[in-house]
Order: sequence, then structure tokens, then C-alpha cells
Amino acid sequence: MTSPVPTHAPDGDSAVRETLGVRRLPSTGLATGGLVDRFARPMRDLRISITDRCNFRCVYCMPKAVFGRDYAFLDRDELLSFEEITRIARVAAAHGVEKLRLTGGEPLLRRGIEGLIEQLAELRTPDGRPLEIALTTNGSALAMKAESLKQAGLTRVTVSLDSLDDELFEAMNDVRFPVARVLDGIEAAHAAGLGPVKVNMVVKRGLNDHEILPMARHFHGSPSTLRFIEYMDVGTSNGWQLDEVVSSAEIVERIGAELPLEPLGATAPGETAARWRYTDGGGEIGVISSVTNAFCGTCNRARISTEGKLFTCLFATEGHDLRALLRGGVDDDGLAAAMASIWRDRDDRYSEVRATLTPELRAERAKVEMSYIGG
Repeated sequence: MTSPVPTHAPDGDSAVRETLGVRRLPSTGLATGGLVDRFARPMRDLRISITDRCNFRCVYCMPKAVFGRDYAFLDRDELLSFEEITRIARVAAAHGVEKLRLTGGEPLLRRGIEGLIEQLAELRTPDGRPLEIALTTNGSALAMKAESLKQAGLTRVTVSLDSLDDELFEAMNDVRFPVARVLDGIEAAHAAGLGPVKVNMVVKRGLNDHEILPMARHFHGSPSTLRFIEYMDVGTSNGWQLDEVVSSAEIVERIGAELPLEPLGATAPGETAARWRYTDGGGEIGVISSVTNAFCGTCNRARISTEGKLFTCLFATEGHDLRALLRGGVDDDGLAAAMASIWRDRDDRYSEVRATLTPELRAERAKVEMSYIGG
């Protein structure tokens, strides 16, 4: 993937600024504030993929046909180190980021992840507040790690779970991993204080949409918040088709027919999930409508790939190489200038224009894979 930022800074960060065409930052460098893109969207949320490996082979994300035994994953020295991740996060916080989310692949496969969380937990916003540090996981190792993650400074956790039916769930993860162990992980996360745990269900018509109501019944009245995600065309390996999408409106209608719902307002700007509350007091659900009701207009999320490329959209075709800057000797002022320039040039809104593209044009767009960039 190409990058508009230089791979070397022979004269320090001045070369980076000159190449990018940005003003010189003050020597304090980082408390820049007011960073917005071409559509006046601030950068508030940074999602960091810390490994490209996963122990599941979910059919909509890392199907075995593509990610088989011979698939070449990144070598260890190609991954960002914990110190490099922390440097990027520190600069991002100075630019207005308030929330970090660790993703993958499966982030709990990254050895020593607690040490990374400890480093990130030391970071502060310009006004002195700690950052929210969240993690998205398939739950396979959560029962063992929940307590140590909390002690390291993790704020909360989101668990991916697409069915409660063992046969279907094992078919979807394609490694015969049982539902019960994921549910144990969710309970362990609650017990460790990582709640409220969010449970994400990707809904694909004809595959698991009959599990919408069983999932709603199971988590109704529990401390977990269940969120339904429309099946998306992330990457090119999952064979996405529009007629496989179950709309959020249909999901709400199905659940509401048995468990009446009422809408709730957003809790924060740029929130991806529309919230609905059970009228009987049994908690709430969320629906993420990135296909049928795109929220590009309020998207405030940037993403860092496993080997350090900055992506400004989940559906991006290329990233911007920050690792080259980090390993080329750039200082934090130069890194801040590079990230600011990238974000200010951002004009992504793929989900809004998806409907105007023919299936052929959608297929031709070589989007980055979710396993590489994180969800």
C-alpha cells in the first residue's frame, strides 16, 4: 500500500513537515487541539490492531479459503512494538483522541498485552483526563485474562458472539469453538469490573438471522448490552452481497414484536450504535446500520493497522505508513505533524456512497481486510 508520508527524515521532523506541507509545531509539540477533517469531523477514537492473527476462521472475516494453513502472517519484527503503539497513542491523544480500542485479529493472542495496556493507561488528554481503553475480542481467552486485563488498566471489553447455538457457532467460527466458553468469558469480564460488556452479533441473512430473537432473549435483563451489526462489505474475501444484509430496522421490528422497545438518544457524539430500551426495564440493545443508514457524517474514528499504517476509514483501500516514520527517527513533533496532515485531508464516506456503486464497481474496490485493520 502506498503512503503519502516520507519513509525517512534525514534532517529530523523538519523534513517530515516540509514534505507534508504543514506548519511548524511549537516545541511542546503535542497539544494541538481542534483537529478536524474536510467534513469538520474531529478525531476522537483510535482503533489499534495489535495482531493480524486470530484463532477463529469466521466466514465473514477470515475464511479458511483465504486464511488457510499456508497464509503468510506478519513476522514479529513487522509488528508495531508496544512502545511504538504508545507513541502513536500519545500523539493521537494530543490531537483530541479520548478513546483507544485494541483490536486484531484476536488481540488476546498478542503476548504480554497487559504490558501494553499498562503503558496506555498512563496517557492523558491535554486537560489531564485518562483515556478510555477498550478491547474487542472473540472471547476465547477472556475467562483466563479478564482479571489481569482489568488490573493492567483496561476500561471495558466488547465480545463478538454471532449465535448461541453451538452447532451454528462452531460452523461460523470454523474451528469448533463452543459457545459456553465465550459466555464464561463474558461472565468473567463482568466479575472483573470490565462492564458493561458489549456483545456484538454480526447478522447475515440465511446464516444466523434466525438467532436474533434467541440472542435478545438470552441477554434481556442481563448486565450485557447486545448490539446487532449489519453484515458489511469489509475487505474482499467474504463474498459480500447486498441481499445478505438484514437491516437494523428489520432487527428492531423482529425483537420489538416480542420484547417491546423504545428509542434512546446517543450517549456521545459519533456513536455508531442506535440505542433501544426494553420497555419492561430489561436493559437495552444497539443496532449498527453502516449499510442501510450510514453514519459517515459523524465518524470520528481512525485506525492503526498491525504494522503501523494509519487508515482513515474501515473501508479504505490504502493506509499511511507511520511505522516508517517511527523507525526513521522522527520525533513526536514530526509524528504529530504527519498525523494532523493525514486527518485534515480525510474525506472518506464510503458507506454513504455504497448505494450509488454497481456491484461490479464495489467488487473492483480493493478494500483492506477487517482482520488487518480491526473492526
